[in-house]
Amino acid sequence: MADHWIENHKRDPWRRQAKASGYRARSAFKLKQIQERFKLIDKGDVILDVGCFPGGWTQVALELVGEEGDVVGVDLDPCQPIEGAVLLVGDITDPHTQDRVLAYLNGRQLNSIISDISPNITGKWDMDQAIAMTLVTEVFDFALPFLCKGGHFVTKLFQGVGVEELINAVKPHFEDVRRHSPHASRNSSSEVYLICRRYQPWAVADVNISDTYELELNKKLSGEDIVDGPDIIQSSFSVRKKKSD
Repeated sequence: MADHWIENHKRDPWRRQAKASGYRARSAFKLKQIQERFKLIDKGDVILDVGCFPGGWTQVALELVGEEGDVVGVDLDPCQPIEGAVLLVGDITDPHTQDRVLAYLNGRQLNSIISDISPNITGKWDMDQAIAMTLVTEVFDFALPFLCKGGHFVTKLFQGVGVEELINAVKPHFEDVRRHSPHASRNSSSEVYLICRRYQPWAVADVNISDTYELELNKKLSGEDIVDGPDIIQSSFSVRKKKSD
């Protein structure tokens, strides 16, 4: 199976095209296709790229924002420098890393948050998918307060338990929320991208996606979402005591 994956990887047309175009990863074309359809990034924008390694999305973001824009990327793995971008090494959920991001922004709001983040894979699908979902909610909770009015957020998800609950948690904060699969995604992949457009900071007073998501997920898993019980059916049957002799 490993040999089969390696052979398919070598023959992947998006990988070959990325190499020919100077992009560091085939995933660059996913962002290009998302941008082509949804127009999430404009010239002069300030962009936060979460999970930026190896830098394909950062390269595309830099092309889109131009010299007037700014792109800051964060990842646990160090990226090779990309001219025009600031690349930070650290855990985006760690307060120290978050402080470094905010120090660089220096009070500027974000126009778009782009995230192709993925947790370290253990091979246990249920666990990996659950960790990935929780990671996405934590990115929302950190970055959303710094997103400008009308800003956008795109993040990778893995299909499975909790996707609908996350969408429900995010919807009140944006004018438009939808799932999208770029053509550059592998057919065998379970990944999908959540496209959140036109942030509405006034819509919800408290920004805590994690709590809302956990509440919705617990309702689903525990069955608390079942509000009405079964209808009571009237019956003439009754239990009669047997007469003693």
